[in-house]
Amino acid sequence: MHCIMLCSFIPQVQSLCSFVLFQTVRHGFPYLPTALAFDPVQKILAIGTRTGAIRILGRPGVDCYCQHESGAAILQLQFLINEGALVSASADDALHLWNLRQKRPAILHSLKFNRERITYCHLPFQSKWLYVGTERGNTHIVNIESFILSGYVIMWNKAIELSTKTHPGPVVHLSDSPRDEGKLLIGYENGTVVLWDLRSKRADLRAYYDEAIHSVAWHHEGKQFMCSHSDGSLTLWNLKSPNRPFQTTIPHGKIQRDGKKPESCKPILKVEYKTCKNSEPFVIFSGGLSYDKACRRPSLTIMHGKAITVLEMDHPIVDFLTLCETPYPNEFQEPYAVVVLLEKDLIVVDLTQSNFPIFENPYPIDIHESPVTCTEYFADCPPDLIPVLYSVGAKHKKQGYSNKEWPISGGAWNLGAQTYPEIIITGHADGSVKFWDASAITLQMLYKLKTSKVFEKQKVGEGKATAEIVEEDPFAVQMMYWCPESRIFCVAGVSAYVVVYRFSKHEVNTEIASLEVRLQYEVEDIITPEPEMIPPFPDASSQLPSLKSLSGSTNTVACEGPMKDSIPCLSVKTRPVRMPPGYQADLVIQLVWVDGEPPQQITSLAVNSAYGLVAFGNCNGLAVVDFMQKTVLLSMGTLDLYGSSDPYQRQPRSPRKSKQFAADNFCMRGLSNFYPDLTKRIRTSYQSLTELSDSPVSLELERCKSPTSDHVNGHCTSPTSQSCGSGKRLSSADVSKANRRGPGRPPFRKAQSAACMEISLPVTTEENRENSFSRSRSSSVSSIDRDSKEAITALYFMESFARKNDSAVSPCLWVGTGLGMVLILSLNLPASDDLRQSEPVMVSPSGTVLTLKGAVLTFACLDCMGTLTHPPYEVWRDPHSADDGEKTRKRKLVMHSPSSSQDMGDHQFAVICSEKQAKVFSLPSQTCLYVHNITETSFLLRADVVTLCNSVCLACFCANGHIMTLSLPSLRPLLDINYLPVTDMRIARTFCFTNEGQALYLSSPTEIQRLTYSQEMCDNLQDMLGDLFTPVETPEAQNRGFLKGLFGGSGQAFDREELFGEATAGKASRSLAQHIPGSGGIEGVRGAAGGVIGDLTRARIALDERGQKLGELDERTASMMASAEAFSKHAHEVMLKYKDKKWYQF
Repeated sequence: MHCIMLCSFIPQVQSLCSFVLFQTVRHGFPYLPTALAFDPVQKILAIGTRTGAIRILGRPGVDCYCQHESGAAILQLQFLINEGALVSASADDALHLWNLRQKRPAILHSLKFNRERITYCHLPFQSKWLYVGTERGNTHIVNIESFILSGYVIMWNKAIELSTKTHPGPVVHLSDSPRDEGKLLIGYENGTVVLWDLRSKRADLRAYYDEAIHSVAWHHEGKQFMCSHSDGSLTLWNLKSPNRPFQTTIPHGKIQRDGKKPESCKPILKVEYKTCKNSEPFVIFSGGLSYDKACRRPSLTIMHGKAITVLEMDHPIVDFLTLCETPYPNEFQEPYAVVVLLEKDLIVVDLTQSNFPIFENPYPIDIHESPVTCTEYFADCPPDLIPVLYSVGAKHKKQGYSNKEWPISGGAWNLGAQTYPEIIITGHADGSVKFWDASAITLQMLYKLKTSKVFEKQKVGEGKATAEIVEEDPFAVQMMYWCPESRIFCVAGVSAYVVVYRFSKHEVNTEIASLEVRLQYEVEDIITPEPEMIPPFPDASSQLPSLKSLSGSTNTVACEGPMKDSIPCLSVKTRPVRMPPGYQADLVIQLVWVDGEPPQQITSLAVNSAYGLVAFGNCNGLAVVDFMQKTVLLSMGTLDLYGSSDPYQRQPRSPRKSKQFAADNFCMRGLSNFYPDLTKRIRTSYQSLTELSDSPVSLELERCKSPTSDHVNGHCTSPTSQSCGSGKRLSSADVSKANRRGPGRPPFRKAQSAACMEISLPVTTEENRENSFSRSRSSSVSSIDRDSKEAITALYFMESFARKNDSAVSPCLWVGTGLGMVLILSLNLPASDDLRQSEPVMVSPSGTVLTLKGAVLTFACLDCMGTLTHPPYEVWRDPHSADDGEKTRKRKLVMHSPSSSQDMGDHQFAVICSEKQAKVFSLPSQTCLYVHNITETSFLLRADVVTLCNSVCLACFCANGHIMTLSLPSLRPLLDINYLPVTDMRIARTFCFTNEGQALYLSSPTEIQRLTYSQEMCDNLQDMLGDLFTPVETPEAQNRGFLKGLFGGSGQAFDREELFGEATAGKASRSLAQHIPGSGGIEGVRGAAGGVIGDLTRARIALDERGQKLGELDERTASMMASAEAFSKHAHEVMLKYKDKKWYQF
């Protein structure tokens, strides 16, 4: 009663904070890019993708993500240069005008074509009329300001010659002549090029070539243009002689000896023709390589005079743009860089240096360098960590970059008011781990750790002779645990190993210590009571069987017979290894094969630096290792952890006969097949793979099975069991028999890696998508209907009350299982730190068993005032520092949270959350104070206890897409928003919460999406986001001179408004395109548009521009007045000169 009354006085988070869910920023490389655009005045870059997303990049810190609602692929992007606007053309034949003069861009207008498909767009510099080419070969004209179609149309049959009998194909190019804006160059796919006179509405010139055209580029004088073709050729045309090209080259074609035309090459997909005042022009193109070089990588060719440079790329080229000094097409272009958009990378080449070096990319676009397998997010971490990690990571930077500054330098960005240190850690399929500085909604890589370096490299062809259990990516990181205060870092790999790392600023040469652990689980079938029917458990500690402490040599034991036993999956290096400053391997722990069965993947991991212990579990059992003394303290099956307190009646059953499973069904795929398309089937539970036989029993089980996740970020989410009609089930004898393999067969583990999971995702109806993850799962004992193993799903070291009659806290290890059971193990540590290295640590069961529905996900501990109590930790000290001798080697322990420095009182609250419910227990009485059933029809994928607004709450992410927060300790719902249905296991695997109301997940294989559920963070976000548009004066056009103005065409006098306006051209057919007003105004994007601050900013910019225009008007008026005065004075002088003369004297 005392505890319950006290809870009412604890400050609850709901009174201090308000909640809202909001996407903050997206990091990484745009997934599946399709289009590229650059504003040469604002110096910002836009990238469109196949999923309808647009990423706009400027200087570091200026990074904006926006999404088309339709999700249609982006065909083309066009900036309104220096206007703060962008036009996008999408694959659903719609044009959209984006307003970039706000921090969150939004659509102002849309125009949907109904009868024709858009293929190409062109917007001339300082024009408000957009040319739109279509698949039918027609060219339409759109007013950018009103987004209304003009009645002026260039029909394909008018553009080509009347005698031509075939359709010219879709429009692949549109551009106005640099010499005369009244002439429009139209390129058709079949090789026809037409120069159309917009005034007279007829073709001035027609050119034909017998190869398909891919792109066209003008010479800046407007007298020549160049075409790239499907046979790898470049043709140069002169307007004076359009009958044939005056120059044809196949740059990469082999010259024939008999003088014949060089052999054809691959298509040149794009060419750009850029002139220089003081040197030869640049001709830059992609593709065009010879067919006989099938293995050559995609390339960009730069032709400068007689020099030809081929730049080979790591990925296919999507698009490229040449950056020039001037936005005017009729001036010397003076190119200085080339932006190359690849399928999985973005590079910028420096054209001003002869060796064409690339610029060092300041954006975090290499997140996907190796597929991301897991993530962790730490907000408000110790401030000294970021500079320390950067200092050790900076030593590994690559050399050979251009010495010039990054040319995409537009926009403006400042730190904002809310700047606390944030670090994101990503684990990857190749075993690498990357630490990122995520402070102030930016992302910058600090340090990269390669965990595979502790193992011997696998030689080609040895795979079947060794004990490897994964065909590809055997070093993939499956789980990570980091203690920022002690800088202890721990990694669990897909090949059933754990590596403990310590941080040092000094290089060291040392041997890597290693241990081997044998985890076996033999149990018969289970009959499980409902949680409410479980009898109370005794307080007294039950006796456990003798603990086996197994430590083996680092060498892999040779397997003489067909049965593999007591050998690890990988070989740890036995020779001394040079370890650079940074994280250095302190201990490698490997699970070994048992009686021909491969070790099961690790499902939970916890480390405590103060205790010097690491604990990990899988579906077989639990292991606890002392990483200070390098010994195994505990290696035990889950059932044995209960002792006499086992709540389940496990009774032997007679095994049923079933067919031997085909080994081919068990062949594992590696992590390189990450992120399959949604239409593919994704395996979601390891049990489903053990039921592939065609026996009636397995088919029956298959029908009653429901999909779920397997090991999601360290939590084994148990699958649902609908009760089978016949009540049949597989006994453990059947399972163990089915899993035996003969020699040479591909190994298989029931606990599949995260990457191998697939989910059946029908994309037909919303209902199916919802049901794919949210079928009902029965109580806490769901997973045992088909597999009797009880996985360890959560571990937590804590100073806690282990038993009901305890009067003081003591070191404990909390253990959560896939059946919703919570066990507390007591840790008996040496009394003094001096004895820590010599005295053994004792691990014993306390007898305490608590129960929840569903697999346990997370633990936390609150003191009697409701403040989060952090586990004890050791203050970091450099293990290889020689300074101060013994003083630096003395351990300094912090036993409880600095925020609760007062005595923790006579009781505490234990917060336990499973995939179905959350409970708060009072300790030591073990009274359940609060229960909240979070979900009945779905299950949680992630749950974290986080601090927010100086209080604590429980944040949950559900498989049905809901994000929820609960107050602590009262478990009162604070937030429940249907945010993101889990349509891909990648989201489930990488979603994580952190302090200060922030979270993240991998939104695509290459991008990290960050979001906030804190109103305070959302309010501060506007100041933290970068400005895409900054007032910049458009550069003045070069003086054309008297003769150029006289003979250079009449482009300056061309009036598009008069020609394309409704008065002259009439209205376009209403059925051709439909205008859709956008929500790009401030009122349409309340949070995104930026509220009052955004209004004021835009008003200020508008006033600045208005003032600038008024200033220009004043200058022009003054100039006109001065000119008028000069003319008046001159006229007066002429009048005086001739005033008294007679007419015959003139």
